Amino acid sequence: MTSKRNLLFISAYTGLGGGESVQLNLMGALDPGRYTLHLVCPREGQLPDAARQRGVTVHLLPYRGVTTWFVPAIWQRFPISRRIAALMRDLNIHAVHSDYHSLPFAVAAGRQAGGVPVIWNAMGWWFPVHSWQRVFFREGITQIIAITQAVRNRWLGDPPLLLPERIKVLVPGVDPDYYRPAAVDGSTVRERLGIGPEIPLVSMIARFQHVKGHDIFQEMIRLVHAQLPEVRFAVAGENVFGMSKDEAYKNDILAAAREDPILKERLTYLGFWDDARDVIAASDVIVCPSRFESLGMVHLESMAMGCPVVSMNNGGPAETVLDGETGYLVPPEDPDALAARVLALLCDPSLRARMAQAGRVHVLARFTAAGYAEQFSQLVENLL
Repeated sequence: MTSKRNLLFISAYTGLGGGESVQLNLMGALDPGRYTLHLVCPREGQLPDAARQRGVTVHLLPYRGVTTWFVPAIWQRFPISRRIAALMRDLNIHAVHSDYHSLPFAVAAGRQAGGVPVIWNAMGWWFPVHSWQRVFFREGITQIIAITQAVRNRWLGDPPLLLPERIKVLVPGVDPDYYRPAAVDGSTVRERLGIGPEIPLVSMIARFQHVKGHDIFQEMIRLVHAQLPEVRFAVAGENVFGMSKDEAYKNDILAAAREDPILKERLTYLGFWDDARDVIAASDVIVCPSRFESLGMVHLESMAMGCPVVSMNNGGPAETVLDGETGYLVPPEDPDALAARVLALLCDPSLRARMAQAGRVHVLARFTAAGYAEQFSQLVENLL
């Protein structure tokens, strides 16, 4: 019988975004009888707190995550690499799971600790590979896993930067017992909005970043309002990573919402909402107007809870949402198409019910955290 493995997760982020939700779902689904889990973060925050709740041992090692311009030969010499290597030796770590911004430290530490394999979970499509980084990405990382085929294609490039076998696709999943219909009733959100159950509600859940398309959502609201003026709208999310450009974007979006009479009356920005299930349960439709999504955890969470999704058809959602069955996919940057699909769902309760049921079945079949954890476990065992 295989002995119990010690796995180390490393994250430069301490807030909770989609990527961190993927990590937490994986941590929660890995078999505690087979794995002991550890997490390295640079400081306290929502991610380490949530990891502890899942039985993960957290180690705080202050460091600054790398930017896309990092020079591997320089950054791998930073003291944090030696500190992580010492921790790996003390804990007898068998494999490391790293985010992008910790990669040079994780790779150097794995080498210093005696050849511990490093798995990079590629969650983003936007990172460039500079000429001085090519050898690092080709040879330094033991295994790259991409959360969708869209991310894998971006990283392979044309012509391919990496050998295709260097990147495997493991699509994350959700806990269908936690994200289930009627898990919560959504009343706290509707009370916050001051509306009863009879008022249609369309919601968006996203952090403040230009790519998330809050401006597209606001334009869609005006179009829907012209046909169904009774509909209310809500947005949950915050600038979870504290980036100045994201804060500027947030301020512009909120200013536009205050200055427009329709948005001021019909749209509420909820800020960070601790439990996304409340927002999903309160909503008749979830809209995801992102200009691009590597995956889109909200899509999976909404379908698991039986709420239809209307999403831009760009990136990961094309691999998770079944257009016309579990929700709708529309062309990017097209608020008119978003509005048309939202109106179709709001005006047809039976259509919403069919999509709700189909979405739940779809997630159970293909996108559970347990299934993702089993694929990840097999990958780890193959490496070892």
